[in-house]
Amino acid sequence: MKNSYKLLTPGPLTTTDTVKEEMLVDRCTWDDDYKAMTQKIRAQLLQLAHVSPQEYTAVLMQGSGTFGVESVLTSIIGPEEQVLICSNGAYGKRMTEICEHSEISYLHYEEAYDTIPDAQKVRHLLQEHPSITHVAMVHSETTSGILNDIAAVGEVVKEAGRTFLVDAMSSFGGVEIPVAQWGIDFLISSANKCIQGVPGFSFILCKIDKLMESKGKARSLSLDLYEQWECMNKDGKWRFTSPTHVVLAFSKALDELMEEGGIPARHARYENNNRLLIEQMQQLGFSTYLNGNHQGPIITTFCYPKNHSFSFAEFYAYIKERGYAIYPGKLTELDTFRIGNIGEIYPEDIKALVEIIASFLEEQKETRA
Repeated sequence: MKNSYKLLTPGPLTTTDTVKEEMLVDRCTWDDDYKAMTQKIRAQLLQLAHVSPQEYTAVLMQGSGTFGVESVLTSIIGPEEQVLICSNGAYGKRMTEICEHSEISYLHYEEAYDTIPDAQKVRHLLQEHPSITHVAMVHSETTSGILNDIAAVGEVVKEAGRTFLVDAMSSFGGVEIPVAQWGIDFLISSANKCIQGVPGFSFILCKIDKLMESKGKARSLSLDLYEQWECMNKDGKWRFTSPTHVVLAFSKALDELMEEGGIPARHARYENNNRLLIEQMQQLGFSTYLNGNHQGPIITTFCYPKNHSFSFAEFYAYIKERGYAIYPGKLTELDTFRIGNIGEIYPEDIKALVEIIASFLEEQKETRA
């Protein structure tokens, strides 16, 4: 049964029919063809990151993106080490929760949701706290839609000789990230984001020497990043049961990304969707939460029009009945909602959505009259 609506969310997102069709086949995890597919995926991910297999490796990890982040944090930070977590949203804060649960020593540098973490502040914190061995931050913080300057922070971290972890969950594959050039040692993303696969596993791009240093540090059996890599690196076999259907779909999604023209072409489509969305929503009276300087092309937070008298629930239901699903706001101090424009979404979808919202506002006006 075909979906009756498209997802305007930051992932899971709308996928192509051809990606969905890949999941109609059952595969054995021990199959040589299947293991070869895992190795193909790993090689393609390194190509997208602009890194060499001599310096970096890709590790696939069962579970959602948060599983991937937890795998890295709990696998590479030893009992005598400390991580500086730079946050400006819910997903940066989630890293602190992981550290609390796993008893990992951390320092939290927090900015407002509409402000990017400042590289110079990071520099000062590293100078003041020599105990810090790792720095972690989110690239695309979908709480607000802000795109953080990981290049500037990465340069500072590299100069200081620390290890840099980046949660690029909602940006990798849709925004160019030259991983080595930006000083990133571990980058985490997920199958169901900009590469346009389906949920089921995360992946981590690791600087090999840093990964080797983590051997024996893991606090978890199943999320042990080093052990997963050592097993997978032999012939593509996952340590524990892998999400076979999801892997098949992801392999197809990677091929479709290449066919579209790679990250530059996909980024251009997402950026065009985002620009069109913001322009047309502003014409209807919706302002953006961010002022535009650091607005990313992935998802946008909108503020409700002044003196509105409708709830998100009725707004959402009206839009969904007409073919699209949007996201509630994640800010506590303001009344907002979010609209994503990644996935198999095109300008005609953005225009259709705005027409639906315009109709909703008109009906609301007539009801009040």
